[in-house]
Amino acid sequence: MFDNLSDKLDRAFKVLKGHGSITEINVAETVKEVRKALLDADVNYKTAKTFTDTVKEKALGMNVLTSVSPGQLMVKVVNDELVELMGGNVSELDLKQNPSIILIAGLNGAGKTTFTGKLANFLKTQKGRKPFLVAADVYRPAAIDQLKVLSDQIGVPVHTDYGSKDPVKIAQEGIAQAKAQNCNVVIIDTAGRLAIDEEMMNEIAEVKAATKPHEILFVVDSMTGQDAVNTAKAFNDRLDFTGVVLTKLDGDTRGGAALSIKSVVHKPIKFIGTGEKMDAIDVFYPDRMASRILGMGDVVSLVERAQQQFDEKQAAELQKKIRKNKFDFNDFLSQLNQIKKMGNIKDLMGMIPGVGKAIKDVDIDDDAFKHIEAIIQSMTPLERENPELINGGRRNRIAAGSGTSITEVNKLLKQFEDMRKMMKIFADPGQAAKMMRNMPKMKR
Repeated sequence: MFDNLSDKLDRAFKVLKGHGSITEINVAETVKEVRKALLDADVNYKTAKTFTDTVKEKALGMNVLTSVSPGQLMVKVVNDELVELMGGNVSELDLKQNPSIILIAGLNGAGKTTFTGKLANFLKTQKGRKPFLVAADVYRPAAIDQLKVLSDQIGVPVHTDYGSKDPVKIAQEGIAQAKAQNCNVVIIDTAGRLAIDEEMMNEIAEVKAATKPHEILFVVDSMTGQDAVNTAKAFNDRLDFTGVVLTKLDGDTRGGAALSIKSVVHKPIKFIGTGEKMDAIDVFYPDRMASRILGMGDVVSLVERAQQQFDEKQAAELQKKIRKNKFDFNDFLSQLNQIKKMGNIKDLMGMIPGVGKAIKDVDIDDDAFKHIEAIIQSMTPLERENPELINGGRRNRIAAGSGTSITEVNKLLKQFEDMRKMMKIFADPGQAAKMMRNMPKMKR
């Protein structure tokens, strides 16, 4: 996501490369390129103009320190303004009430029902809440079926009523059921509608009046760019929603909706959807998104995703095994599975500073670990626990069983052994310090 915008902004900053100072001429030239990059990303014209005018004013008003180049200064100014443009600070959900009621609205095909399931899963697993789902889309039976499937998948109760065509009644009954089951968050999935459809807009306004939601989240397909912003404005005029959800940010989106929507509707982006899986949802952090757009990575989000998958007890047990040189292929396979749960591999690598640009043209398959898993799964339980037992005959059998070559099997075994030695060294602080001290000698 935002790859095209990141490239164009990077080229814009190169205008200042080699310049020793900020001048009106070189700033104007850079700002012109920044504005073109934003417009190409489908950012609202007024938003792009206001943004670049502010950047120009701030850049010209700054004194350049001798230790900071004009290019670096411009990156900082643009970063700060991007953060402000997208909302400044993270906007949390209002969950103080019991139960807290969240109404989900949006267009057909924006991903409302999927997001409803993701939000329930997020609140349950990350916030320790007890959510309850309400299927209030009375026009699309498939949406009710989908929400039932998702509720089973994440282990959250759901209220459905296939016979009713009254979303107000369904929503009220759902809230009553949630209270009876001591659930503290109610998420109401409504039908997709068009902003120009007066009857449908009146209907969701009635649902709002009857349920008095504490949060109204407007779900937008970020792939639709400026259309998403215009639609959000029309909905906000009628519903006065509390926040925006941008879905499909894992796709080939130009990013215009994310950059424009806050300045147009004056409501914060609260969540972004980054895939189809139930855990592919992130709280929207303007500062982290700005860093990613400018190619500076997002280490904080990467660490948070890792923390969600690795528990302390398991990590402590693993560390003991590493110290005793007992780390085996079962442990290795477990670590691979946890990395896969963290999300799209290319997206994860893009969170590492400097890596995003380096791999932007590299096609990284989400099944990149598939052949490694096949090799490990072709080993016997004894071989996985004792890799040193894998001799020539066993290697031939493993290669045949995994559909790989003997060369690939040998390569994995060699890499695993090297990794195990390195892990053992770094698990012992004394050994690690000794190795670091010897590094200069090794260079000589």
